[in-house]
Amino acid sequence: MTEEAAGEETFISHLVELRDRLVKASIGIAIACAALFIWPGPAQVYDLLAAPMIASLPPGAKMIATGVVSPFLVPMKVTLLLAFILSLPWVFYQLWAFVAPGLYAHEKRLVLPLVISSSLLFIGGVAFCYFFVFGRVFHFIGEFAPASIAVTPDIENYLDFVMSMCLAFGATFEVPVVVVILVRMGIVSIEKLREVRSYVIVGAFVIAAIVTPPDVVSQLALAIPMCLLYELGLIVAPMFARMTRAPEETA
Repeated sequence: MTEEAAGEETFISHLVELRDRLVKASIGIAIACAALFIWPGPAQVYDLLAAPMIASLPPGAKMIATGVVSPFLVPMKVTLLLAFILSLPWVFYQLWAFVAPGLYAHEKRLVLPLVISSSLLFIGGVAFCYFFVFGRVFHFIGEFAPASIAVTPDIENYLDFVMSMCLAFGATFEVPVVVVILVRMGIVSIEKLREVRSYVIVGAFVIAAIVTPPDVVSQLALAIPMCLLYELGLIVAPMFARMTRAPEETA
């Protein structure tokens, strides 16, 4: 077999492996989605998601659906989103399992901690957004509504807002994982990351201003955790680097 043919066969085998991992990840999401459809059901899942918004509305007020099929489609989308979040550990495991064959033995020791920490941080970011940020943001915005306006949010607009906010908080809570990977791969040193700390703080507030509503509460709620998680990454990165050091690096 020629070198070119061997390279092509290796490339095809990687594509097959990627396909298998994507299929397994999709099956995990489908199982979580089916379980949520059975209990508690899409309607109850959406009611749970809408609880912070409903709590900030006047007594007896409800959200509205302007689309004909919105009362059906929106709860389905919410259920699928929740299923994806719940199945994140499985999805991240499939991702790392695809990368693992190309890693050295000492590098594979980083896989399990990263899978667990990535999942917990993303879910923690979403939970922080739901339990801490939403209630304060909706209450803050509601206080500015004139008495002549009836606040009746549309469920599709609310879903778009919630999805963007949850994904933004979930992604930004991955900052320690990004720091650990950058340090372990030798792309950036801990000393350099400490030197650019002031730029990172400014960048955190800029990102928060872009991805959150134009109110101080939500911007601070995103920027401050990002800065704290960056500091956490600076603390744990050296420990991860020592744990996954190659034998020749310890000699």
